Amino acid sequence: MSSWASKEPVLVTCDSQWLLLGRLHVGLGHCRSSVAPWERAKCSKRKVEPLQNGVGVIRLEVGLELTLLTLIIVSVVEEERRARANDREYNEKFQYASNCIKTSKYNIVTFLPVNLFEQFQEVANTYFLFLLILQLIPQISSLSWFTTIVPLVLVLTITAVKDATDDYFRHKSDNQVNNRQSQVLISGILQQEQWMNVRVGDIIKLENNQFVAADLLLLSSSEPHGLCYIETAELDGETNMKVRQAIPVTSELGDINKLAKFDGEVICEPPNNKLDKFSGTLYWKENKFPLSNQNMLLRGCVLRNTEWCFGLVIFAGPDTKLMQNSGRTKFKRTSIDRLMNTLVLWIFGFLVCMGVILAIGNAIWEYEVGVRFQVYLPWDEAVDSAFFSGFLSFWSYIIILNTVVPISLYVSVEVIRLGHSYFINWDKKMYCMKKRTPAEARTTTLNEELGQVEYIFSDKTGTLTQNIMIFNKCSIYGRSYGDVFDVLGHKAELGERPEPIDFSFNPLADKKFLFWDPSLLEAVKVGDPHTHEFFRLLSLCHTVMSEEKNEGELYYKAQSPDEGALVTAARNFGFVFRSRTPKTITVHEMGKAITYQLLAILDFNNIRKRMSVIVRNPEGKIRLYCKGADTILLERLHPSNHELLNTTTDHLNEYAGDGLRTLVLAYKDLEENYYEEWAERRLRASLAQDSREDRLASVYDEVENDMMLLGATAIEDKLQQGVPETIALLTLANIKIWVLTGDKQETAVNIGYSCKMLTDDMTEVFIVTGHTVLEVREELRKAREKMMESSRTVGNGFSYQEKLSSSKLTSVLEAIAGEYALVINGHSLAHALEADMELEFLETACACKAVICCRVTPLQKAQVVELVKKYKKAVTLAIGDGANDVSMIKTAHIGVGISGQEGIQAVLASDYSFSQFKFLQRLLLVHGRWSYLRMCKFLCYFFYKNFAFTMVHFWFGFFCGFSAQTVYDQYFITLYNIVYTSLPVLAMGVFDQDVPEQRSMEYPKLYEPGQLNLLFNKREFFICIAQGIYTSVLMFFIPYGVFAEATRDDGTQLADYQSFAVTVATSLVIVVSVQIGLDTGYWTAINHFFIWGSLAVYFAILFAMHSKGLFEMFPNQFRFVGNAQNTLAQPTVWFTIVLTTVVCIMPVVAFRFLKLDLKPELSDTVRYTQLVRKKQKAQHRCMRRVGRTGSRRSGYAFSHQEGFGELIMSGKNMRLSSLALSSFTTRSSSSWIETLRRKKSDSASSPSGGADKPLKG
Repeated sequence: MSSWASKEPVLVTCDSQWLLLGRLHVGLGHCRSSVAPWERAKCSKRKVEPLQNGVGVIRLEVGLELTLLTLIIVSVVEEERRARANDREYNEKFQYASNCIKTSKYNIVTFLPVNLFEQFQEVANTYFLFLLILQLIPQISSLSWFTTIVPLVLVLTITAVKDATDDYFRHKSDNQVNNRQSQVLISGILQQEQWMNVRVGDIIKLENNQFVAADLLLLSSSEPHGLCYIETAELDGETNMKVRQAIPVTSELGDINKLAKFDGEVICEPPNNKLDKFSGTLYWKENKFPLSNQNMLLRGCVLRNTEWCFGLVIFAGPDTKLMQNSGRTKFKRTSIDRLMNTLVLWIFGFLVCMGVILAIGNAIWEYEVGVRFQVYLPWDEAVDSAFFSGFLSFWSYIIILNTVVPISLYVSVEVIRLGHSYFINWDKKMYCMKKRTPAEARTTTLNEELGQVEYIFSDKTGTLTQNIMIFNKCSIYGRSYGDVFDVLGHKAELGERPEPIDFSFNPLADKKFLFWDPSLLEAVKVGDPHTHEFFRLLSLCHTVMSEEKNEGELYYKAQSPDEGALVTAARNFGFVFRSRTPKTITVHEMGKAITYQLLAILDFNNIRKRMSVIVRNPEGKIRLYCKGADTILLERLHPSNHELLNTTTDHLNEYAGDGLRTLVLAYKDLEENYYEEWAERRLRASLAQDSREDRLASVYDEVENDMMLLGATAIEDKLQQGVPETIALLTLANIKIWVLTGDKQETAVNIGYSCKMLTDDMTEVFIVTGHTVLEVREELRKAREKMMESSRTVGNGFSYQEKLSSSKLTSVLEAIAGEYALVINGHSLAHALEADMELEFLETACACKAVICCRVTPLQKAQVVELVKKYKKAVTLAIGDGANDVSMIKTAHIGVGISGQEGIQAVLASDYSFSQFKFLQRLLLVHGRWSYLRMCKFLCYFFYKNFAFTMVHFWFGFFCGFSAQTVYDQYFITLYNIVYTSLPVLAMGVFDQDVPEQRSMEYPKLYEPGQLNLLFNKREFFICIAQGIYTSVLMFFIPYGVFAEATRDDGTQLADYQSFAVTVATSLVIVVSVQIGLDTGYWTAINHFFIWGSLAVYFAILFAMHSKGLFEMFPNQFRFVGNAQNTLAQPTVWFTIVLTTVVCIMPVVAFRFLKLDLKPELSDTVRYTQLVRKKQKAQHRCMRRVGRTGSRRSGYAFSHQEGFGELIMSGKNMRLSSLALSSFTTRSSSSWIETLRRKKSDSASSPSGGADKPLKG
C-alpha cells in the first residue's frame, strides 16, 4: 500500500481520477500536509470520496510521534464510512461529498472547447478538419475552403445544438433537485436548508409525501415503534409501499432536544450501488447496535402514511445509492456500425491509392511535358522539381477526392435512426390500452439490429406470463385440494365447474378471491388441525403490510404477487392477517383476534430461496414457520416425514405439470432455552463487521432444520395474451428462443408446452439434471449422440456427410435433422458454464430448437447470454420484466424491458420497452426488418452516388495534366451532398418498405436476410462501388466524346470547360435521381416531393449562379454569366444528358428485371402474390357487379385464394430456405401453388430444419 511498512490502516481521500502524493507531517493521531506542493499520480482504482477544492486529507491511525515522512500511495479505496451525529467539524475531516449532485457535462465557459474536443475525438470529424487545414494551403488547394467548412460546420453545429439541449435539461433538473428545501437540525434548531447544503452527519426531519434528501439512518418517527412507510418507485420502480423501522434505542428520540444531544457514531460499509443491502454499526453510550437495510431511507424514496420522521445522513450526493446506480450503461454498437467503420478505413486506403496514382502521373507529366511549357505555365515559387510537384498534387487530390466519404454520411445515419425510433414510439398497435403504456425506443442506435436477431433470451414470470398470481391448489398433510369432480368422479374442466364457494361467513373476506373446491372450506370449518395450521402459517409467514381504510376493508401491500395471493387465500379461509408492529402480528382466526409475538424474521433472498418467521403464541409456545422452494425445503425436513414427503412430492409434480408455481410449507417447535441461545448467536452475527451476511445465513441454516412438513401451495400465473402465437411466428423466422427462469423444472416445462415452445411433434426433449461435472458432461454427450444417430441418414438418398459438406457448416450438430429441445437445471447449468464445458453445452443447446434453463440466478442468465455472444457471433436479444433480469438485459446486444408487475428496473436498463410480450413480434418482424432494410438500402445508395460523383475527378485527371483541376463548379461540390442528393436518400432511409406490415407478419421467412446479413455486407459494398465507378466512367467519357466533335447551333465549337462541367453535373444529378427512384420500393408524397424537388432546386441554383444579378453583386465569384442557359439551350447537350442517363440506368434495369424473372427473392414473390390477390378481388367484385346468378361460393376462386393463405399460415412451408422459396416462378399464380405444394411434399419426405441452408457458426 505504501513504501512505509506500517500495519495501521490508512484512510485516503482522492479526487475523480488522481491520487494526491506529497510530504506529510504525521502527529499523534492526525496528519497534515507539508509546504511542499502536491504531485499527481494515476489512481489504479475508482474514486470513492471526491475532494473539495482539490485538497487531500490523509489520516494515519498511529499511536506514536513521527516526523517528516514521504508516502507513495499506489491504490487506496475507502474501506468504511464514519459519520458522527451533530458534529460537522468531525465529519468534515473526511472530506465526504456534499449533497450537491451534478449530472450536467458543460457550463457556459466550457461548453464550446469541451464539446468540440469530444466531437473531434470522432475520426471522421478529425479527418475533415485535417482536410480543411490542407485547403488553407494555397500551393495544394484547388478548391475553396468553404467546400469543406460548410458541411463540417453544419455537422458540428447540429451535434452541438443537440448536446447543448440535452445538457440544458440536465442543468435544469440538477438545479431543481439541489434547491429543494429540507429541515436540518443545526445547533439544536430546525432550519430550512437547500438539499445541496446538507452534509454527512446532519439530522434531517422529513414530513409525509416528501422526498428523502440523502441516504439516511432512520432514528425515529411519528408511528409506534419507530416505523415508517416509503415508496421506492424512483429507485426500483415498485409502487407498493415498504416499511422501514428505527432501531429501538433511537426510536424514542422524537423530541428535538433529545435529538440535538444525540452524538452516536455510525461505522458502516463504503458507498456502493447495492439497493437491497446495508451493513453498519451504531456506537452510542458505549454500546453497539447492528444496522441493516431495514433501518435505512434511501435518496429518491418518498415518505408515505407517516406524519414525520428524523434521519441521520450517512451518504450524500454522489455517494448515495441512487447516484451510484446512475452510472453510464455500456455503449452498444450495431454490426452495421462496425462494418461501416471498416469500410470507411478501406475507402481511406482507396483514396490514398488514387492520390498516389495521380501524384505519380503529375510528376511524370511535369517531367516529360510540363517542362516544355514553363514559359507560360511556370511552376509555383515553392516547386523546384517534378517530384515535389507530384507531392503537392497528392495532397491536392486528397482534398478533391475526399467526398468518397462525405461527412454527411454520419449525420444522415443518425437522422434515419431517429426517425425509426419515432415510428416505434408512435406505433398504435404496440400501445397497451389497459395500462396506457406505449412502446418506447430508449436508444436510437440499435434499430437496424432489431432486424438481425437470431437468439432471444426470455424470462418467464411476468414476461411470458402475466405475473398476476391466483391461489389455485394446495396440499395439506397429504391431501390435495383445488380440483372439482363431477358425479362420475371425473375432474371437471374450468368451463364445467359449478359456482365458486361462498365466503359470506367471513365478513373480512376478499370478494375478488375465487376457489371452487368446497372440501377445503369444510375442513376449515370442522376445525381440522392441519388445515388450521396451514392457513395460520400463511397468515404469519410473510412481510405484507396491511392497511385498513374503513372498518373491515383491508388492503394488502405485498412485495411480490405470490405473497399477496397466499395471504389473501388465508384471509378468505378465516385466517385474516389484520395488522403488524415490529414485535407483533395480529391475526383474526375464525373471527377471534389473536396477537402473536414476532421474535424474528429470517428473510427471503435468491440464495436461501425460503423465508421463516419465529413467533410466540399467546400460550407462550415458540414456533418457527417456514415457506420456500421445494428443492431447498424438502432437504431440511425431519426424517419422520418420509411417507408424507412422498405424497406431497407427487402433488408437487402434479401441480408443476399443470404449470403452477409451487411452495412447500413447514414448521418447527423451539424450546425456550434453545431459542435464547440461538438469538444470542444471531445478535453476534448481526453485529459482525465483516462477512455479516454469511454469518447470518449460517445461523439461519442452523435453526431451519429438522422441520415438520405441513403441505404445499400451487399458484397459477397465466400466460400473457398472444404468447404462443408470437413464439410460433418468431420460430418460423428462424429465431431461437431460450427461456431463463427461476421456476422449478416441471413448471417451466409445462409453460414451454403451453406457449408452443415445446411440442409433442418434437423428436426428443433432453433434460439435464446432473449434480456433478461428470454427470452433466455425460448427459450432454448422450444428447449429442442421440441427435447424431437420428441424423445418420437424411432423406432422398443423401448421406449425412454429403449433406454436411454441401452446407459447409462449422458445427456438425447444426446439420441435424429433426427438432429437439433442451431443459437444464440451475445446478447443472453452473457446471455447464465452466470454461472446460461451456463449448459442449453451447453446441448441444444451439442444435436444439428450444432451450429452457430452470432455477437460474440473475448472474447465470447473464452468463448464458454472454456465452452465445462470445462464440456464435449472432445478434442476441434479452427480454424481461424484473430486477433479476437487468444483468441479462444489459449483457445482450439488445435489451427489452416489459413494464409489468415487478417495477420498472428492467425498463430503465433496457434499450426498448413495452407492456406485453406479444409486441415483440411486431418490434422485430416489422420495425426491425424495415429498419435493417432501410439502412442497408441507404448505405448502398449513399456509397454509390458518392463514388459516381467523385471518380469523375479521377478520370478527368488524365486529361488535365494531373493538375488537380476539378470537373465541377466548387459550389456544386459544396451543395451536392447537403442539398441536391441528401433529402431523397433520407426519405428512402426513413419511409421505404419492400412489403406491407401485414405481409411481414404473414411471411416470417422475410426476416432471414437480416440474420444472414445479406442486404449490406462487404460483397454488396463492392457491388455498389463497382456500379458507382461504372457510372462515373460513362458520366465522364460520353460527354467528353460528344464535346470533342460537337458544335453549337451557330457552328461554333461547343466544347469549353464550363459547358462540360454543367453537362456532367446535370447528367449526374439526373442519373442519381432516377437511380433512387428505382431503389425506392414504397412511394409516399414525401419521396416524390424530395426527389423532384431536389431536381428543381438544382436547376434553380444552377441558373441563379450563372445569372447576371449574382455577377453584379459578386463579380469575382460568379464570372460565367449565362453559361448554364446557353449550354442547356443546345439540343446536343440534352441528347448527351439523355444518352448518359439511359446508358447508366439501363444495365441496372435489365439486371433487376432478369433477376426478378429468373431468381426472385422472397420479398418479390410476396409482392407478386399480393398483386394476384388484388386482381382476384377485383374480378370477384366485377362478377358480383354484373349480377351473376347462382351460388356465391365460387369453389375455385376461394380455394385458390384461401388455400394459399392457409398453406402459408400453417408454417410448414416456412421451413424451406429463402433460396428454395425464391425459386418459385412468378409467371402464373396456378403454377405458384403447384410448385409450393410440390416443395411441401418434398420437404415432408425429407427432414426439414437446419440442414436446408447453411447457418452461421
